[in-house]
Amino acid sequence: MGKVRTRLVKRLAEELAYTYPDKFTTDYEHNKRMVDLLVEGISKRMRNRVAGYITHLMSRGLIQVGEEEATG
Repeated sequence: MGKVRTRLVKRLAEELAYTYPDKFTTDYEHNKRMVDLLVEGISKRMRNRVAGYITHLMSRGLIQVGEEEATG
């Protein structure tokens, strides 16, 4: 079975990925440094989990660089 990510990890990762899509890539180490720069006072464990989920989102193509939010 896969690992379960908490709601906090998913919410923070999606918020960062949608707010700064051009700052994240499919490289985990790069994303880890960016999360550390963008979020103040985050623990190492939480930073790693958020960076991992952002990497997952980017590699699956769920977040596109330069993506515009659709208004309906």
